[in-house]
Amino acid sequence: MRLSEQEIINAICLNIAERKQIHPSQVEVELMWDEDHGFSAEVNAEGRSQILIAANMLEAIERYLLKEQNIRVFRDQIQLVLEDEIVADIS
Repeated sequence: MRLSEQEIINAICLNIAERKQIHPSQVEVELMWDEDHGFSAEVNAEGRSQILIAANMLEAIERYLLKEQNIRVFRDQIQLVLEDEIVADIS
């Protein structure tokens, strides 16, 4: 199974919205990758910006798959991959 970049963004939006008790449309996410820090995401919500590390992104993907698709996966089954876009391969 593979999640597209948009699905990863949706997962992060839903996760942040649930934590902050706001509507997912109030959350903006930009996925990033660099050689020094690997995968990360910049999140803007309620006028505040924060950076999520890969572990936070994987947690959001886990919760998204469980809540939205009723699929239970564990963190070690999720691999973030940089191609033309950032995707998540689920084994």
